[in-house]
Order: sequence, then structure tokens, then C-alpha cells
Amino acid sequence: MDDPPKPGWLERFSALVLREPGDREQLTALLHSAYERNLFDSDALSMIEGVIQVSEIQARDIMIPRSQMNVIDISEPPEKFIPSIIETAHSRFPVIENDKNNVIGILLAKDLLRYYAGEETFNVREMLRPVVFIPESKRLNVLLKDFRSSRNHVAIVVDEYGGVAGLITIEDVLEQIVGDIEDEHDFDEVEDNIVPDPGGHYRVKAVTEIADFNERLGAELSDVDYDTIGGLILNKFGRLPKRGESVTIGTFKFIVLRADSRRLHTLLVEKNEGAVREPG
Repeated sequence: MDDPPKPGWLERFSALVLREPGDREQLTALLHSAYERNLFDSDALSMIEGVIQVSEIQARDIMIPRSQMNVIDISEPPEKFIPSIIETAHSRFPVIENDKNNVIGILLAKDLLRYYAGEETFNVREMLRPVVFIPESKRLNVLLKDFRSSRNHVAIVVDEYGGVAGLITIEDVLEQIVGDIEDEHDFDEVEDNIVPDPGGHYRVKAVTEIADFNERLGAELSDVDYDTIGGLILNKFGRLPKRGESVTIGTFKFIVLRADSRRLHTLLVEKNEGAVREPG
């Protein structure tokens, strides 16, 4: 007689969960116990923990702040805003009228193909997709369900007064579960760790060695305790910072551009010659 098939990791994990943990902390401990017993690998553990944690995270925690939103002003002609679309390489852009508090729709970059086709009746306003507004307090698990049911990929986050607080995408939510999602336009794919940005700023990878940063930008940050810029920034915050948070070290202001629930990825660096120098 053939031996019965061995249960897979899902069946074994399900049997383990039948112990009925009393709270979330016990469930987390149970998950780590299952991982230590090789019931699943580290990637599966991270994703399961991400699913559990996503119900505790609000839109305000991971949104792109209004000050960092790439938007299109409906009053501008296409030839003026298209270079920005090409540079940022996003697929969707909020369209505003007069100011960022008045988002009137979402423009898909692919819809601009009609402009390049030379259509005489090209009209940006007619191409706008409806904009979805959500409160800052919206939980990510609920937002993900809404994204799936409505097939929207982006939402505008508003504060308690109805003003625009930021922007959030379905990719931002999924990254809280599966980790960072890369694409061909991500800065992480660029070989150089320090890249000049418009306005005299720099995009800097968190893995950049402090010695390289000092040499490239004429800085004097200390590398005695930390080897990388990311390590130095994490120490200054004392925790993992969220996107949009900033800290000043010496004459440099570091703004978090990309960070997930696990690690720091990219920083926007502004050099302020008038700042009071402090040791790095």
C-alpha cells in the first residue's frame, strides 16, 4: 500500500493555528515558532506578518505627502507638462486646477499617445478619469479591498478639513505586504548611488557609504559609528522613518523618499549652506 501523501506547509500551518492564539501577539509568536520549525520560509513569514499588520496601518502612515506629489495643472499646455511626465515616469498623475487642494481628476500617461498622434481635438480635461478621495484614517486593508473592487490604482488622501494631504497608490499598499516592488523606472536600478535632482538636490541611496557621500558632496559626516548614510539616518531618527519625514545633519537636510515597513531605500538631500553645522 502506498504511503499517504505528506501534508504541505499550508496544511501543517493550519493545524498549528488550531491552537487558537488569544491575541495578535500570541499569533505572531506562533508564526515565528512555525518558521523556526521550517513550516515555511522567511519570505512567507514576512508576507503573513504584512497581511496582519496592514489592518493596523492608516493611509496617513504611508501616503506620499502633498508637497512631494507630482501633479499636472490643467491650465498648462501639454508641451509644458509632458517633460515632467517623462522624467518621473509614473503611469498616473493627479490633475489640479489652480492649486493642489483642487484635484479635478487623474490623467493616465498612456492617454497622451493621442497628443503625439496629432489629434486636432486633443483636450486633457476630456481625458481625465474620476478621482477617488479617502480620509487619512482609512485602514490599508479596507483601502486594498476598495482598490480591487473599483479597479482604481490611486487615491487622494484628504485631511479632516477636506484639504489634500497626500496621495496613495495600490503599489504602496501591496508593498506593506510583499515588500518593495521594483519596476524599470526605480532609482534603485541606477548604478550610481548619488544622482543630481532638479533644483540642486540629490537622490541618494540609503546604502551609500558615508565616505563616498562626503567626497561627492563635500560633506564632513562622521563614519566612525556607521558605514552608510542609511545607518546614520536611522540612528538620528531612532526608528524606521516614514516617507516624507526629514532630519537635518550638519548642513544637509535628508528627506525620506522611499521606505517600506522593513528598510530605508532612498533619500532626497538638500544642502543648506546657511544651516548651523553640527557633527554627523
